[in-house]
Parts: sequence; structure tokens; C-alpha cells
Amino acid sequence: MNAHSNPAAAAAAGTNPHFILVPLMAQGHMIPMADLACLLVDNGGLVSFITTPVNAARISSTLAGVRSSAIPIRLVELRFPAAEAGLPAGCENLDLLADYKLHKPFVEVFPLLADQLELYLRHQIPAANCIVSDNKHAWASSIARKLRIPFIIFHTPSCFYLHSTFSIKRHNIFDRLKDDFEPFFLPDIPQRIQMVRPQVERWLDSPTWEKLRGECYAAEEAADGVIINTFEELEPWCVERYGIATGKKVWPIGPLSLHNRETETRESATSIEAAIDAERIRKWLDDREEGSVVFVSFGSLARNPISQLIEIGSGLEAAGVGFVWVVKEVEVRSSTEAERWMDQFERRSESEKKGIVIRGWAPQTAVLSHPAVGGFLTHCGWNSALEAICAGVPMATWPHFADQFLNERLVVDVLGIGVAVGATVPLKPADEERKDAVVMRGAVANAVVRLMDEGEEGEGRRRKAREFGEKARKAMDKGGSSNEYLKGLIAHVIGVTL
Repeated sequence: MNAHSNPAAAAAAGTNPHFILVPLMAQGHMIPMADLACLLVDNGGLVSFITTPVNAARISSTLAGVRSSAIPIRLVELRFPAAEAGLPAGCENLDLLADYKLHKPFVEVFPLLADQLELYLRHQIPAANCIVSDNKHAWASSIARKLRIPFIIFHTPSCFYLHSTFSIKRHNIFDRLKDDFEPFFLPDIPQRIQMVRPQVERWLDSPTWEKLRGECYAAEEAADGVIINTFEELEPWCVERYGIATGKKVWPIGPLSLHNRETETRESATSIEAAIDAERIRKWLDDREEGSVVFVSFGSLARNPISQLIEIGSGLEAAGVGFVWVVKEVEVRSSTEAERWMDQFERRSESEKKGIVIRGWAPQTAVLSHPAVGGFLTHCGWNSALEAICAGVPMATWPHFADQFLNERLVVDVLGIGVAVGATVPLKPADEERKDAVVMRGAVANAVVRLMDEGEEGEGRRRKAREFGEKARKAMDKGGSSNEYLKGLIAHVIGVTL
């Protein structure tokens, strides 16, 4: 075996491949890319992690351990052109945008980072061997082509989502529909799964995004391959069919969160208040019976108005099970009414020892791994879904937007480890026009009761969830499928750039 077919041997021979990672500035994209950086370094690679000042401060704790090692991760800060996009200073991440209407100018300003990145790459020692870019950074493809560097797309959604949306586009499904809510079956999959257009539309499918959509499609066409944060045993036929359909090399090298599972700061919480909340949650869970608690969290971008918060809380009370509910501070601070209702709900829940409410942040991976947690009420973002799968915890799925509806179908219909709450209408993050609840307390209570069911149906979901959790851990271990794909990725990059 020569040095170029083995990452460890390559490192010893002084041929460590230098990866340039360019994540989308959104927590759901930054965190898995940071985990990828750590994984590459631990397997003999060098990494330059391209970001901006605000995002560097947020992600530095995740990278700290590896950055202090002998082969550091270079955290490269580019000036974010907020003024050019008409954005307030410091708005360098999607979850910092106060209005959904700012998403388009935010994304459209990304190409203005190109000159800074090219200047960095031209002066690097050792030279870059590969650019790994989020698919929204189509401009990075042009730099790779100009500098003759291999270019690889990093996808954060499930392979099921990628395969489904690619097939919908390939078969021109949208062109055949009479209206947005005419049902259709997903093409090119073994299951009969019915969707409507708004549930599968991507950002790039919006009418005003034609230019960026074309650029992203062209960048993917030009890419050497794609990295996906999944593992082969979770969606085997999807990985195979997606690779055949796209004609690309596909490297499923997840779940990436497992590689960094010891780092509690992954979730970007370093404050004293967050540490106090984490200890409070742990103590509360320690007093609960195994599998008796449902964890409730909807990610960093989704926003619930007071009417929806009331329905969630009332549904949890009606279900009669213990809960840990994470409520974003921006939701509670949205009105005096929300503050007052949440205060009353918190006092009532804690006095009756039914549950606790956490405002802001909770250590999600640690909570899901606690023996007392038996279910997860989630927005079905892929990072959250993967963390539940790794912990062997079944889910009640409540998708809001983007890839979440297709992730729900994977969790519920394909894997059989979830219960759908019943959300059917996509909701944009930070949508100020939304005032009313879209899922009522009865549906919330019913989903939670089914999720925590101790009968044959519930035990079947729990058994499958545990099995997938074990497969996830084996995939990331030495000799596992994801570990082998990672070796193949590094060997490919070294071979191309010799």
C-alpha cells in the first residue's frame, strides 16, 4: 500500500492534503462543517475553515481542541460585505436576520467574498488540494476552476432529500401540476410517498432566484463529487441511486456529530447562564424514570407566535408526560402576552413536576443521550434528526420549511422511527405575517402520546431507533462504512492533485 492510498501514511510522507472548507453562514450548516474539519484533521488532513468574524467567534469553541493540536485548523476570517447587501453590521448569519425578506440579499452578497478567498489561496503554504463548499456558495466553484483545484460540494440535508429533489427536477414534476397543492408521488423511490409542491420546494426554486439557481446547478455539475452528512446503512438505496442519477462520486461520511460527541460546546453555548441551564436539565432528568420524558426543540431558525406556543404547551400538558421544552428567547420576548403566559406555564409545570422550560439554549446531544429521554418532538432539521438517530430516540416530526418535510417522510415512512404531528403548510423562518397556530393542542397531545406509547407500536419504533443508533456508531468507527468513505475521499483528493 503506498502513501497515497492511506491517509495516515500520506500524513507521514508529508503529503497531508490541504482542504479549504467554505460553509454557509447558518448554524445548521456551520456546525456539521466544523465537525467535518475536525474529522479531516484527525485523519491526516490540513484544514482552512473559511468564515467571517461573527461566525468565527461562534464556531471557535468547536474547533478549539483541534486548533491547538500539532496540525491546526486555520480559522480564516473574511470581511463580510454587510453594507453592500444593505444589512446591519454584524448580520453575518441567517439566524441573525430579523426579516425573512433579507435572506435573498444575504445570499446574493456571497460572491463578494471571492476576491478575499482567492488572495488567501494564492499565498498558502502548503497549497490547497481541494475546496469543499456548501452548495449555496456557487462562486467558490469559479475559484477552484481558475486555480485548478478539485471542487467538492458539501450537502447538509439527507440523501433522501437530495435524491428526491433531484428526481423531481429531472422529471419536470412541477411543470405537470395544475396548482401548488395538487398531490404527486415522489419519483424514483421504492415507497409511494405523496407530497405537494410547497413541501419540497427549495430556496432556489423561488421565482426571483433564477440567476443563483442556475449558478448553483452549474457548480454542482462541475463538482468532482459530493459529501453528505449521512451514513450508508441509513439510506443505502438513496446513496446508490443518487450517485447513479448525478453521475458523481458520493461520499456519505456521517453522522459527523458522532465524531465530536464529547464536545458540549458544539451548540455554541459558552455563557454562565447556559452552563446553569445544562446542569438544571441534567438534575431534573436524573430524577425521572428511563424513557419517560419527551424533549421538545425546534432548531435555531423556526419561530412560533404566542398562539402556537400556547397550543404546544397545552398539548404537552394534555399528553401527561414529562417534558423538557426549549423555547427561543425571541419567541417569548415577542410580546408582553407571551412573557406572561410562559411565566404562568413554567410555574405550573414545575410546581406539578411535569416539566421544565428552557429559554434560549439546551445541550441537545446530551439531553437526547440521557436515559430518561424517550422521545423527541422536533422540526426535523437534518442535524437534529441525525442526533436523535445517533441517540436511538424516536421522533414526533413537525417540519417547518426547507428540507424538513422530506426528512419527515424519511423518518416516518421509510425508517419507521417517527410519528407525524400533522403539519402540512411550510412556514418561513421569522415570518412576521404569521399570527395564528397551525397545529392545535389536540394534534400535539396525540403525537406525543403515540410517540411515548408503551405498546407494540411504540416499542417497534424504539427498537428500530436503537438499531439505527448502533449502526450509526459502527459506521463512524474504524472499518465502518463512513470511515472507509472518508479514506476514499482523502485518497481521491491526494490522487487528483499529485
